[in-house]
Amino acid sequence: MSVQHRRLGKHGVLVSNLCLGTMNFGWQTGRDESFAIMDRALELGINFFDTADVYGGPDQRGLTESLVGEWFAQGDGRRDAVVLATKVYNPTEAGRRPEPNSDGRSLSAYKIRKHAEGSLRRLQTDHIDLYQMHHVDRETPWDEIWQAFDALVQQGKVVYVGSSNFAGWDIATACQEADRRGRMGLVSEQSIYHLDNRMVELEVIPASRHYGLGVIPWSPLGGGLLGGVLGKLEEGRRVSDGIKKQVEAKRPQLERYEALCREMGEEPATVALAWLLHQPAVTAPIIGPRTLEQLESAVRATALKLDEQALTKLDAIFPGPGGEAPKAYAW
Repeated sequence: MSVQHRRLGKHGVLVSNLCLGTMNFGWQTGRDESFAIMDRALELGINFFDTADVYGGPDQRGLTESLVGEWFAQGDGRRDAVVLATKVYNPTEAGRRPEPNSDGRSLSAYKIRKHAEGSLRRLQTDHIDLYQMHHVDRETPWDEIWQAFDALVQQGKVVYVGSSNFAGWDIATACQEADRRGRMGLVSEQSIYHLDNRMVELEVIPASRHYGLGVIPWSPLGGGLLGGVLGKLEEGRRVSDGIKKQVEAKRPQLERYEALCREMGEEPATVALAWLLHQPAVTAPIIGPRTLEQLESAVRATALKLDEQALTKLDAIFPGPGGEAPKAYAW
């Protein structure tokens, strides 16, 4: 195993080159196995954990943060060993009285402050290392958004601020507005990015590189599409209807991909993760293991070195948008 630690973009903090995503914890993966996965992740050198205030299933939003907080509460240095990331934007805490600011999606100063306090309470910690905007809110002024985050930083409740699902121009706007205030601005962007979805290469990755953001890809296996789905179908294993439709639309590509993986002697999921780890702007793909076995499998990708021939073959199967804008589509 060769989990390594990298700077988060241009910034000083060191995080593992795999990020443990906790989205399944508490409702897809039970408490005991979730605890075991987090313990094992630390043993393997993974110090970067990602969660969100909305995780926990449609009827138990906030459950995942609470479970992570229970794990921290066991002590033995767990909290100090983790660079903790969570998010704000979506509705959370189902079951309380209706309240339009919390029940909607936004980045108002009211919501940022309120949801930060809720996350701190559930996570049983006094600070969030990386507080991320889960989506862009173009209706709220940046002066208001940065004022809210600045206050949390000054209070010692947040260390770094990141974005998720931002367009390239949103990243530029956010960073310019922070600079105008004399603030650090964004340190990371969490985007969907995998072999079969490379649209961020047009503008999000160039913007992130320009402003020094670390890129944190989510859904690195395309929701399972890149995890050996053809082999699973042949074995009669359960696959979602949505994935089955994608398989039929992309079968020729997937057949070439899985054949290449067999030629390399590697599992498709390992190759997909390793490909992301070879992309210069990427700091850490987010893995979302539901079992200890899936965690161990994901970590194997950190030891896989893809040579130029393999990378060229993967580009031929999944060519992406053709490079960066505007040269991808103009002269």
